[in-house]
This record gives sequence, structure tokens and C-alpha cells, in this order.
Amino acid sequence: MRQMYEPPIFQTTHPSVTALFVLVTLVFTMGCLQPALVGISLVGALLFSATCGGVRETLRSIVWQLPLIVLVALVNPLFSASGSTELFRLGHRAVYVESLVYGATMGAMFVASVMWFKAAASLLPFDRVMSLLGNRAPAVALMVSMAMRMIPRFVRQGHQIDAVQRASAACAAGSSLVQGPAPAPEVKQRLRLASVLMGWTMEDSLETADAMRARGWGAAARRTVYQRMRFRTQDAVALVALGAAAAVVGLVAWHVCRSFAFYPTLVGVRMRGGYVLYAAWMLLPTLLMLLERRRA
Repeated sequence: MRQMYEPPIFQTTHPSVTALFVLVTLVFTMGCLQPALVGISLVGALLFSATCGGVRETLRSIVWQLPLIVLVALVNPLFSASGSTELFRLGHRAVYVESLVYGATMGAMFVASVMWFKAAASLLPFDRVMSLLGNRAPAVALMVSMAMRMIPRFVRQGHQIDAVQRASAACAAGSSLVQGPAPAPEVKQRLRLASVLMGWTMEDSLETADAMRARGWGAAARRTVYQRMRFRTQDAVALVALGAAAAVVGLVAWHVCRSFAFYPTLVGVRMRGGYVLYAAWMLLPTLLMLLERRRA
């Protein structure tokens, strides 16, 4: 499996610059519940994943992401029968377009957040997080780096468990010598996968804690770093530029979200220029990566 790696452009800047971009991007993604903005964020995350991690790996992730969006979109009208544009009825319950759009937006926001957390693990490796917060807030630095590292590992382990379960089910179904029960339905297999995955996560956390305790975590007041990263003038300029851009994009996103409503009917505002600015922010790491490759 091809792993995502840190774009060269982010290797030459101070970790605070990358941390600011990652933090603002996650805030935008999780805080702007508007279909167009959520879709732009999701596309930006997928493009970055395809550029750094490979198209095949990104397509493999879409296999479970798209059904999740569809599932949330279909389940939401069952719990929230709100809206004004009725599509059809399930018994006495009406299904509205507004409820479907709201559910699809929520599902896409969840997937986009997961993808950006995965991208954050590539943009901010463990050594850069520790150099940024290691001596100031070691516990926070460790928690952030482990959380960003856990999401890609969680997804990879889920793929491995699913492959083993499918291989075992295929062998049991195709062997004429084995007389056993019929293969478990898809829902039961997914529940079993989730159970195994949760058990692996807890066991891995305990092993990590024991290993860190054995290696003397917290025994020293200050920690050394692999690479000393100095804050230079160009880093200050990059921080100011990113901060100004984040403020402008944030104002645009706030205006778009404030002028949009799901219920009782879909009402939005047309801001083509605003969407372009928001897309430029979400596509920034991908564009920088492509620029570096072109120069090389």
C-alpha cells in the first residue's frame, strides 16, 4: 500500500506554518455546514490524497466513503421529517428533499473531516509536531501526533481485517469438505469487522502506553528533537499571509453559511467569487505539490 508523504514545499517551512493551515482547514471543514462548501472541502481532500498517496489508494477509500454519505442521506429523513418539498411517503412519514440534502451534507462533512485528518498526518509528521510543541506542551504534542497517526492506521487495519474475513468466507463457501453454516450476511460481517477493529485499537493503545513507559516517557523535563527547526523571516511572512487569507476566506464562508438554510426550504446565496476563494484555500496543498513536481 502506497503511503502519503509530506510535500516538499512544507518541508522547507517552519511547522507552525503547516499547523496553521491544517488547523484552519479542519475548522472550515467541520464548521461550515453548507453543501457547496462541504463539497469543495471534500474534493480538495480527495485531490490531495490522490496527488500524495496515489489514485488507486484514493479510489479504495472512496469505496466506503460514498456508501457512508448515501447511508446518512437516506437515514436522516427517517429521524427528521422536516422540509417543504415532498418526494414520497414511507407509510405515514413523508420524505423531503431538504432532509435528504441535509443528511448528504452531514455525511460528506464527516468524510471530508476524516480525509483532512489523514492529510494532516502527512503534512505534519511526528517529528515536526514534537519540534513544535514537544518542550512546551509534550502531552498535547503526543496526543495530536498519535490522533493524526491513528486515523490512517485505523483505515488500513480495517482494510486488512475485511480482506481476511472475505478470504475466510470464500474458502468456507467454496470448499466441499467443510460442512458448516452459511456465510454471514454483509451487515453481520460489518458488525464483526467493527468489533475486531475496536478490540485491536484498545490493545494497540495499551501496548503503546507500555512501550512508552518502558522507554522512559516523561522522565526528563525537556526532550531533544531529531531536527532543529528555526523560525525564519520567510516563515513569519508565510504566517502573516496565511492568517490574512484565512481571515478573508473565513468571512466569505461565514457570509455563505449565514445566508443559507436547509429548512423549511433550501435558500442560499450566489457568491461565485467567494466559492473560488474557498476552493483556492482547499486546493492550496495540491497546487503546491504539483508546482514542486513541475519544477523537479
